[in-house]
Amino acid sequence: MHFSVMQLALILGIIVLLFGTKKLTNVGGDVGAAIRNFRSEMKRGQGESDESHEDDKDKIIEGETTKPTAAPYKFKKKDDVK
Repeated sequence: MHFSVMQLALILGIIVLLFGTKKLTNVGGDVGAAIRNFRSEMKRGQGESDESHEDDKDKIIEGETTKPTAAPYKFKKKDDVK
């Protein structure tokens, strides 16, 4: 379903008549502020996750391994089952 320019202009005109330009301006500003806050929190969250990985590297004690302590489960082949 494709809208022509005239149909979009008509829809925009009806919205402006219903809500008024002042309310639409406030809504636009609120949406813009929400997007800016979301982006800044995403950047801050990525920075913290990178720093937390760096801190984890320092916590490894010499001689400790990071390998899992439990042995992995080994599947038996059909030939091995009696």
